[in-house]
Amino acid sequence: MAGIELKSVEKWYGDAQVIKGVDLAVEEGEFVIFVGPSGCGKSTLLRMIAGLEETSRGQIVIGGRDATAEPPAERGLAMVFQSYALYPHMSVRENMGFSLKSAGAPKEEIAAKVDEAARVLKLEPLLERRPKDLSGGQRQRVAIGRSIVRDPTAFLFDEPLSNLDAALRVEMRYEIAKLHQALGSTMIYVTHDQVEAMTLADRIVVLEAGRISQVGSPRELYERPGNLFVAQFIGSPKMNVMPADVDGLRLADPMPPEARHVGIRPEHITLTAPGDGQLDGTVDVLEYLGADTYVIVDCGAAGKLTVRALGDTGLTPGASCGLAFEPTQIHAFGVEGLALR
Repeated sequence: MAGIELKSVEKWYGDAQVIKGVDLAVEEGEFVIFVGPSGCGKSTLLRMIAGLEETSRGQIVIGGRDATAEPPAERGLAMVFQSYALYPHMSVRENMGFSLKSAGAPKEEIAAKVDEAARVLKLEPLLERRPKDLSGGQRQRVAIGRSIVRDPTAFLFDEPLSNLDAALRVEMRYEIAKLHQALGSTMIYVTHDQVEAMTLADRIVVLEAGRISQVGSPRELYERPGNLFVAQFIGSPKMNVMPADVDGLRLADPMPPEARHVGIRPEHITLTAPGDGQLDGTVDVLEYLGADTYVIVDCGAAGKLTVRALGDTGLTPGASCGLAFEPTQIHAFGVEGLALR
């Protein structure tokens, strides 16, 4: 295992800068997840750590040594891609042990490491099968097992669950969480799926246009977003945001004078009678999900706000209602979208 540190890392393609001075320290044994919109640079940054992309400026330090100029094979890292990249003519056992065989490891060592990885990933009954006989989740576990046998200093995952259906994603998310608990290895994981990020990560790195917008635990980013971008990126449905001076907004406690926007999450709004809350509006759409109902309320100049209500609300589109905000859960954002409270 090893910690990984990025020092003022930049990536340029000609005159285009895609990674803009990233500083980040990943502690030994930590599970860090990169998230952000398409084109923000999260996969590029991961590939730079792996050595698959050249670092234009800055340093990449792995286990205390400067690995910036090292080729991928010398960095001691294992990368798992969204495509399984298994050899179709080889068995699961042969696929998992191929890198060790290529490196000239003794047969006994290869067999022992493959058996141990298969035990951790519950692949023992599948060792003699070919990839075509496996489900998508099983193939991804084989790809992870192929990385485990190399005993890497850290694991790098590039959207490994993107090719799986919803049920398999849930299953594999659990498998990866258990794997991290069992191995205690340093892991860096790229995803666009917020559920993966919120449930797996020790810390989340939110990237925006090649820069780090905020780093923190899932709870920190959800409860204390540092800016408007993080506030609306983390959370599903996203945080409701409206101008601080919008007509019709009745807040018991005044916002700081420098506030430009007010934010409130859907679960921190209660539906009331008109006039009883902080805003009034008209029900636009109801999304019934069983345990929850998302009520989208048209609040005029404040925009359309989403309310997360328990069960069925009894409301219908066109009904008038009030929205009551939990006073301790109201967020204020100032100039350039920075959080004020």
